[in-house]
Amino acid sequence: MANVREFVFFGGKGGVGKTTVSCAYALKCAQAGLDTLVVSTDPAHSTADVFDQEFGDEPRSVEGHDGLSAMEIDPDEEVSEHLLETKRALADQVSPAMVNEIDRQIELAHQTPGAYEAALFDRFIDVMRDSDHDRVVFDTAPTGGALRLLSLPEFLDDWIARLIDKRTESIDLYERAAIGNREARRRIEDDPIIERLRERKEMFEFAGHALRERATFFLVLNPDELSLRETSRALDDLDEYGLSVGGLLINRLTPEPDGDEDGRGARYLRERCANERERVATVREEFAPPVRGTIETRVAEIKGDLLAEVAAELDIEVATEPTP
Repeated sequence: MANVREFVFFGGKGGVGKTTVSCAYALKCAQAGLDTLVVSTDPAHSTADVFDQEFGDEPRSVEGHDGLSAMEIDPDEEVSEHLLETKRALADQVSPAMVNEIDRQIELAHQTPGAYEAALFDRFIDVMRDSDHDRVVFDTAPTGGALRLLSLPEFLDDWIARLIDKRTESIDLYERAAIGNREARRRIEDDPIIERLRERKEMFEFAGHALRERATFFLVLNPDELSLRETSRALDDLDEYGLSVGGLLINRLTPEPDGDEDGRGARYLRERCANERERVATVREEFAPPVRGTIETRVAEIKGDLLAEVAAELDIEVATEPTP
């Protein structure tokens, strides 16, 4: 079985069944006695459907399952809050004449594709920082674009150093222009702009350490060519940033028909199963991480006893691997 760490991320392209697998694994952890939190960022609120219970932005106990809590992060709301927070932080540091222009630029920046990932990434970090659970399971993993934020601390080091030099020079000039006005003097170490940059740098440093040393990633895929290609790209992204991949989970395999069935439907299912077996073999042979579970499609929605069945099919350890 795959040893895992404190934070567990289930990634994969949309629609492969990340929420089902992550909820099943969270249930497996809770049943083993771990105080477990499952975190969803699915705007369709699939976690609520799995457990037949509404969840919000704060952890809430899952009814009927001791030691299991869940929360649902609304991606759109998170982006809006991220935008407002950025506006508030900058509005305090610029002249009233500049506020409208600053707001316009921030609005434009938050319409870019990367803003969505950056806002969710910030929320992931908040959850990891604030968690006191034994295991935190995320039903999605940061995208390649969000992971690029992990390289920011080294760039921020140089940027902050240069900014400090520029701010020191401007403050010295300001003070010399305000001779006799003691209140005009400010100290560079109290500068709010530099302080905010330092906070961001520390946040990304925490994220880099937490994701590399305290997290395990699993990728969920379906037995189709598009899913295999997406998984290959995701593995490259995770490897680029030195992130630990514990294994792959192949979901939505077609059940085999009984041997005595020979109708049109049975022939179709046998051919489909043969194609899927070839793709599973490709995954096992060509992808470095091991396959940690093959999950058949169920007729009914995965919840209740069916969720426990899926949990039992996951070859993933629940005991926490010691943090280096």
